[in-house]
Amino acid sequence: MPKPTSTRSLTDATCDADGSWMSRALTLATRGAALAHPNPIVGAVLVKNGKVIGEGFHDYDRRDHAEIVALKQARKKARGATVYVTLEPCCTTGRTGPCTDAIVAAGVKRVVAAMLDPNPAVSGKGLARLRDAGIDVTLGVCEADAQHWNADFAWWIQTGRPLVTLKTALTLDGQIAQGPGCGTSITGERSRNSVQRLRHEADAILTGIGTVLADNPRMTDRTGEPRRRQLLRVIVDSRLRTPLRSNLVKSAQRDVVIFTTRSPDSPKARALTRAGVEVVRAPARQGHVDLGAVIRELGRRQILGVLLEAGGELNGAALQAGIVDKMILFYAPKIMGTGGVPMARIPSSWFTKSPSLKNLRLTEYGSDFVVEGYFHDVYKR
Repeated sequence: MPKPTSTRSLTDATCDADGSWMSRALTLATRGAALAHPNPIVGAVLVKNGKVIGEGFHDYDRRDHAEIVALKQARKKARGATVYVTLEPCCTTGRTGPCTDAIVAAGVKRVVAAMLDPNPAVSGKGLARLRDAGIDVTLGVCEADAQHWNADFAWWIQTGRPLVTLKTALTLDGQIAQGPGCGTSITGERSRNSVQRLRHEADAILTGIGTVLADNPRMTDRTGEPRRRQLLRVIVDSRLRTPLRSNLVKSAQRDVVIFTTRSPDSPKARALTRAGVEVVRAPARQGHVDLGAVIRELGRRQILGVLLEAGGELNGAALQAGIVDKMILFYAPKIMGTGGVPMARIPSSWFTKSPSLKNLRLTEYGSDFVVEGYFHDVYKR
């Protein structure tokens, strides 16, 4: 099972053999978090006569896809075996050769895949290649869990934009702080640990200048687990007010980017650049940084998943701009009352056109509970 501090969990695994082996493959896949992107997170288990003869997960820097890792372990034992893989095997040549060809050459008898590859260049074609070679193919075992883990990859490979997840902790009456600049602790330790898992699974974390000035955050991944790429820390700062003595600037190691409407040649921008911060001039929209342009640029940089951790102003602007794809709301069983900071500052007129969250999941975290859902289907079939 994935680590209990993650908001992602296995939920639809059946009790039969296929479900059990696929659950094992999904568990392996989760070890690729922060190591597989910009490729998908994939796990594979090779089984023969009820025993595992090979297994693995995808690590981008090690190149081999999960199926190839398992096949190399099994060697000649792979003939007549069944491979359980969390994603349809690829049939194209990129950094490596097609996994389908390797599976056919190894003499694998059966392939059980959790889901189709959302990449239009592969989707359905990999399984067709296996069937044409006489291999028995089963699709859809633990599909919902496999799709859950690769939602960011699916959205990026189909749209070129990262999946943006708005995450916040709030009271039952929708408040995220007692007042501007108040470091209010709302949720419990288990929820706070889970946020670190979310940061670990993300490629970038996005916040606004209001949060930087009020809270002076570091926005780091504190899990201590390995990452292939540094967590990119992104600030939306139209007027370039980020202090040179802020924690983000002082800790910058080419992993902090500020999007602004001001010139990157200004004295402040040059000072930030000397401090190790990248300053990017973005188009303006109604006097502020165009959030759509920010997301498109992050997608161009092969950022698949963005975690939005901000205050009410940027949360509201992001929702109104339509860049939020998913929400994860950590609710504490508390009431704050009047005077608090709302989760998102949005005019009441927006309610009539507000989209509803779909595919909701409700999870308990000690005394807190988490509501998680998507604004749209990230798998565009």
